This record gives sequence, C-alpha cells and structure tokens, in this order.
Amino acid sequence: MGSILADSNEAMRCEYISAILHASLYIVKRITDKELTLAPQLEIVGEESTGRVDYAIKALEELLCITEGKLHQVVMGFAQNLIQCESALQVNKKNRKRKSGEAFGEDFDYIYGIVTTASEWYFILFASDGISSTSKDPLNIRFTESALKEGSEEEKDLCKNVKRVMEVVVGLLKDRLECVGEEPDRKKARIEGYRSKK
Repeated sequence: MGSILADSNEAMRCEYISAILHASLYIVKRITDKELTLAPQLEIVGEESTGRVDYAIKALEELLCITEGKLHQVVMGFAQNLIQCESALQVNKKNRKRKSGEAFGEDFDYIYGIVTTASEWYFILFASDGISSTSKDPLNIRFTESALKEGSEEEKDLCKNVKRVMEVVVGLLKDRLECVGEEPDRKKARIEGYRSKK
C-alpha cells in the first residue's frame, strides 16, 4: 500500500493541514477559554513585503502563528514563512496600542511559524532578536491506505504522530496566547527562558 499523500494534489494536502490546525485550535479554545481564529489565505501587509499566507492564527487582532504549506519545496516554504513571520511582527506592532511609557522602550515580540508538507511538520520561533527552530528534525505523519484498517500498526502510528503534531501546535498557541498584551520585556524573558532550555 502506498502513501496517500505522495501524489496528492494541493487541495487534499490543504485539507489535511486544515483539519490538524482546526482540531488544535479547538483544543486551545477549550483549555484557555479564549477566542482564536484560523484565517486561510490572509493577506499580510508588512513594511517591506505583502502577500497571502496559507494560514494565519489570530487572537483578537494579534497574529500568533503563520503556516505555510508546500508539497515538495520545503526550503522555499521556509524562506516564505520567514518573510511572512517578519511581516506579521510588523503588523502586530502596528496594531498594538502603544502605552506612553512604551514609546521609547524596547519593542520585543515573537511569533511562531509552521512549514509543512502535511506529512512533515517544521516549527519555527521568529523573534525580534533572532530565529530558532523548535526541533532539529521535522515531526512526520505517514498517511497510508493501510492506516485506514482499524487496529493496524499503521493506524496506531498515524494516531500517535498526528497527536504529537497537535500537541506541539497546541503548546505553541497556548504559549503565544498567554502573552498577548504582555509587555515586551516579559515576552523577551519568556523566549530567553525557552532558548536556555535547548
């Protein structure tokens, strides 16, 4: 039995990605009791670039996560996602109502990026002071016809890997949602703490 995704068209791949993102958002909403939205094909207008992102996850007017789906061009997906994340930080900065005490202070912020083929998932932390990968290797989900057989090892493997991807997405969204409206120095301390654990 071959892979369901190997020769899949873009629409099918987008359905897999969308299902995982929607399920993750639902979990985060239940845990945090905060409103999140998934905006497919959202246009982001930054200072230096403008373009549509495959998926943007927002809380109120603040962008939390940008997702880029690519079939085979993962490197291009990373390049696009980094530009999109930079633009998203600029949008967040514009949308933020700045307090008078913040006017000349530090303007640290961060956002998460996801690059995925639907079967490979890469996670990026894009911050004002640098870019980090959340893991060295991608998380993998094997979509195969044999995984459709109830009780099979392939089904168990599929469930385990989808669950792991969703755990990471939920964790990233919870983290970023917790700091919506936080002062820049608190966001920076959060990221420095994360980086020191790596």
